Amino acid sequence: MKTSDQTNQQIERAIRKIGQKYPYTDTPTLLTDIHLRVSQDSGEMLAFDDDDNEITRCVVEEWIDNKDDAFYEQVTKVLRQSLHRLSNVVDNYGLLKPFSLVLEDDDKESIAELYIADGDTIIISGDLMEGLSQDLDSFFKDLMSRE
Repeated sequence: MKTSDQTNQQIERAIRKIGQKYPYTDTPTLLTDIHLRVSQDSGEMLAFDDDDNEITRCVVEEWIDNKDDAFYEQVTKVLRQSLHRLSNVVDNYGLLKPFSLVLEDDDKESIAELYIADGDTIIISGDLMEGLSQDLDSFFKDLMSRE
């Protein structure tokens, strides 16, 4: 999925709005994760806390009526890229660490963990892990053949 500048701006605006709702503080006390729900039909992206209180929403026009079977995989990649670009904003949310941002579908089913904020953990995306299983199998076969 090729994303337009407008889509990236909409996503990043929503990420910043979450930061406005939970501004940085030296003593964060709120324990919550951020749940991002994306609708394949309406193109809406909504952010919720653990208590299902809406934080912000936006409509991504490119996502409206998207019938692609790999929609959520593509959205996961786009959201991870945006969160990575704005990691300085996300890491300074006024939330007790560790917290994470999770992608959910319309039915509130978890699809992917997008971002973990605890200062030491990095999510390894599917792109980096692609082919790892084959590499490990090859390494193991090579190792066993030396005996």
